[in-house]
Amino acid sequence: MKAVIQRVSRAEVRIENRESRSIIGQGLTILIGAAKGDRTGDADWLVRKIASMRVFDDQNGSMNRGIIDIAGEVLVVSQFTLLTNMREGTRPSFDRAAPPEQARPLYEHFVQALSTALPGAVRTGVFGASMTVTAVNEGPFTLIIESPAGPDYKSQ
Repeated sequence: MKAVIQRVSRAEVRIENRESRSIIGQGLTILIGAAKGDRTGDADWLVRKIASMRVFDDQNGSMNRGIIDIAGEVLVVSQFTLLTNMREGTRPSFDRAAPPEQARPLYEHFVQALSTALPGAVRTGVFGASMTVTAVNEGPFTLIIESPAGPDYKSQ
């Protein structure tokens, strides 16, 4: 699985242009995509990594605080386009992305596991829906994290 994580002061997702209840304050926006061959272990690995990341500044301006430390919130949005291949041609290929029948359960597992790790802090979009995401990226600060089994992972 692949995640793009942004540190935000505010974020919102609107589903099919309707008013949203998925609004967060300070925290993280996570765009998540599942690749063919991904398993629940990939989602669990990402949840452990995200829940323990120290990406928020402490009183000295050093990144020593995690999402729990700041009582932050998380907005999770499914985004299969993270698995796009643009190596050839000018039109995106989505061949690496998991089909919806595989990706939806992985997305739901990820959200449930993250909600367990960060109780009360997780909001979501709707899998497969047309969404508009608005985020105020603080920093700007963006990380791209891929589970070790992901298609682009290279062991060191």
